[in-house]
Amino acid sequence: MQRLRCDPGWSHGTTLWRLVMVLGVAVMGWRGWAAGTFVNPIVPTGADPWVVRRGDDYYFCQSRAGGIGVLRASRLQDLGSNEWTEVWRPPPGTAYSKELWAPELHWLADRWYIYVAADDGDNANHRMYVLEGTTADPRDPFKFRGKMAATPDRWAIDGTVLRLPGGQLYFLWSGWEGTENVAQDLYIARMENPWTVVGARVRLSRPDHDWERRGKPWVNEGPQVLWNGDQLFVIYSASGSWTDDYCFGQLRWTGGDPMNRDSWSKSAHPVFAKTGEVFGPGHGSFVKSRDGKEDWLIYHAAKHSGAGWNRMILMQNFGWNPDGSPRFGIPVAPGTVMPTPSGE
Repeated sequence: MQRLRCDPGWSHGTTLWRLVMVLGVAVMGWRGWAAGTFVNPIVPTGADPWVVRRGDDYYFCQSRAGGIGVLRASRLQDLGSNEWTEVWRPPPGTAYSKELWAPELHWLADRWYIYVAADDGDNANHRMYVLEGTTADPRDPFKFRGKMAATPDRWAIDGTVLRLPGGQLYFLWSGWEGTENVAQDLYIARMENPWTVVGARVRLSRPDHDWERRGKPWVNEGPQVLWNGDQLFVIYSASGSWTDDYCFGQLRWTGGDPMNRDSWSKSAHPVFAKTGEVFGPGHGSFVKSRDGKEDWLIYHAAKHSGAGWNRMILMQNFGWNPDGSPRFGIPVAPGTVMPTPSGE
């Protein structure tokens, strides 16, 4: 698919067509300069995007100003343009009152749930918590349900849910092996229901490749479930999120018990990584286009080299390799004019 680049640094010999594109971006804004196109970033400032589709709408869930907000949009490229609704704010003085990180919104057992990492102001006390929706509209208030803790109960962030075709639920997250921040590993545990983890955790991945060890402590985090028919992948983020080298790694389910580490194979190389124009791409979520024909990745990246946690949110479509694994390609540079998702 050909993409046109809107680059304000062109030489004096810029063509009239390119000037029209630049003027279009200036007038229409970064979310699109003409019908049928949009321009990244879709959210100029933001991180840890979680987007889920339900019916004809997309819902964007994010931690905002000490609470959790949900935004509804009918088009993916409009995720940064609509108004937010705060659905939950923690009471003061609890173990989960502060540092709300990376909330995820899930529709499970005919009800909405939000999984979020929080603490009491001390990062060492971060744990995963679950909120339960009160109506079928995820913009209505949520109520606190409890802590998501496996055995042993250790530091935990970036929780998500894996649902197998038979209905069994599993919780995946990033955590510490012990009580000190030596490294972040990926863990899985069985769920009894959407608000209860049962039994001991199993480590699925640890940062053991060089590309997972840029910045200390070494990091595996942000696991996300991605299905391609009956093939299952867990796409995760590796290396320090504050570095230019933050990237995506991949686990592939080879069948059998997902609680067995031998049921997963790990890619020896990152599957989505920085370029000379995009730095630190990571922590994504996956959705289908409105007509179901395209797969889209929504992710964050640093605003520039060395920007650390000063990030923006972008999106691009992706395809599949002959072996069924996702083919993300390379991050598309900000300012690139791209076709909107199919069916819009």
